[in-house]
Amino acid sequence: QKFQDGVITVGEFFMLLQVHVPIQKPRHSHLPATCAGSTPPTPEDLLYSQYIYRPKLRIYEEDCQALSHLIDELKQYINIQDQLLVNVNKSLWEVMRTCSDAELKSFGAELNKMKSYFTKESKILAHNEKATLYSKLLQSAQEQQGKLQSRIEKVDELLKEAESCLVALEAVRAGVAALFSHSFFPFLLELESLKAQEEELQRGLVAFLTGGLHLMWLVYLCRELLDLETENEQMLAEMNQLQEKEKSCRELLERYELMVFPPPLFSFTEWEITEWSEQQGVFNFLYDSIELTVVFGPPIDGDVFGEDPSRKIVSLNFESLLDEEEAPPSSCLVQRLIFQFIESQGCWQEKCPTLYYLPQVLHDISLVVSRCKILGEEIEFLERWGGKFNLLKMDIDDTKVKLLFSSSTAFAKFELTLSLAANYPSVSLPFTVQNRIGNIGEEEISAVLANVPTGNHYLRRIVSLIHQNLLQAPR
Repeated sequence: QKFQDGVITVGEFFMLLQVHVPIQKPRHSHLPATCAGSTPPTPEDLLYSQYIYRPKLRIYEEDCQALSHLIDELKQYINIQDQLLVNVNKSLWEVMRTCSDAELKSFGAELNKMKSYFTKESKILAHNEKATLYSKLLQSAQEQQGKLQSRIEKVDELLKEAESCLVALEAVRAGVAALFSHSFFPFLLELESLKAQEEELQRGLVAFLTGGLHLMWLVYLCRELLDLETENEQMLAEMNQLQEKEKSCRELLERYELMVFPPPLFSFTEWEITEWSEQQGVFNFLYDSIELTVVFGPPIDGDVFGEDPSRKIVSLNFESLLDEEEAPPSSCLVQRLIFQFIESQGCWQEKCPTLYYLPQVLHDISLVVSRCKILGEEIEFLERWGGKFNLLKMDIDDTKVKLLFSSSTAFAKFELTLSLAANYPSVSLPFTVQNRIGNIGEEEISAVLANVPTGNHYLRRIVSLIHQNLLQAPR
C-alpha cells in the first residue's frame, strides 16, 4: 500500500524486491599495548624505527588519507536509502507501480545480478589498490635497505681506521717503554744536571742584565733632570720678561684706550617712544626713569600723520620717575647729573620750537644720558670690586664721590673727594684730599691724576692708577 501511495523509501523498495545492500561501518584501529610502553628504546629498536617502521607508517598514512577522501565522497549517498522513492526517481516509481508481482520479482532478480557484479568489481579495485600499496612498501623497503647498507659500509670504514690507530698507538707505547728501560736512566740523570746548570746560568745572566739596565736608567734620569732644571730657569727668565712687557703694555693700553677705541658717547637707543598722538609725544630715557613729554601745536593742513617738520611745539616737560628712596646711590647720582644738564640748558621750548629740531634735542639728551649711565656702571663696579684697588669705602654726597683708600703696605689712609658734573668724562674732575694716616696728600694725588687722560672709564682709571703708583710700596 505504501508503494502504491508513493510514501515508500528507497531502502524499503529494495527490501520489497529482496535486494539487500549492506553498508559497512568504519572500523578504527588501535595500537597494541606493547607499543605504549615507557621503557627506553634499545639501539636495535631505534634502527627498526628509522629504517622499517617509520617509512611503512608514512606510506600507510598516505593510503589512509586517500581512502578517507573517497569515503567522504561516498558518505553523501548513504542517506538516499531513507528518502522517498518518488523524490529520488519519480519516473521509476510511476513505471513500477503498474507492474505485477511477477514483474517485480523479475526486476529484483536483475538488481541482485547487478549488485553481484558491482561487488566483484569493488573487490577487484580493492585488490589493485592493495597491489599498489604493497609495491610502494616494497620500493620504500629497498630504498631504506640501500641507505642502511651505505651506513654499514661507512661504519666498517670507521672501525678499520680505529683498529689501525690502535695498532699504531700500541707500537708507540712499546717504543716508549723500550726507550725508558734500565739502560737509559744514566742519560736522564745527566740531562737533569745539565738543565739545573743551565737554569743557574740564566738566573745569573738575568741578574747582571737587570743591574746594568738599572744603572743606565739612573744615568738617563740624571741627564733628564739636569735638562729640566735648565729649561725651568730659562722659562722663569722668559716669564719675568713677559710680565714686564705685560705691565708696560697695560699702561700704554690704559693711556691710549680712548684714542684707539673711542667710547660710544651717544646711542640712538637711549630713548624710546611710549606714546605718539595728535596732541603729544612721550619719550622715556634710562630704563624708563626719565620721561619727556612734548606737547604739539595745532596740526597743519594736509599733514595726515602729524609729522610735518614745521609743526609747532608748545612745551617740553621733563619728569623723573625714579624712586630715590629705593634706588641705589649710583642711580640717584646719575639722575642728578642728567637733570643738572637739563636745567642748565634753560628754556627747551626755545631750543625746539618745531618738530624739525626735536631729533637734535633727543640727540643731545641721549649724549648726556649715555655718559652718565657709563659713570653709574663704573661706580657699581668700584663698589663691588674696590677691595682689589685698596678702596676701603665709597660714599656719594649729592654730586660728589668720596673714596676712602687704605693700604698697610704703603702705611697710608686718605679720603679723595671728586666733584662730578654732567660733562663727565670730557673734563678733569676737581678734587680734595683729606689725609688720615701717612704722608699722601694733594700733591701726590695731583701728580697721579695729571697722568690720567679724560675719556672712557675715567673714574676707574683714576682709582687703578692711584692703587698702582701710591699703594703698592712703602712711602
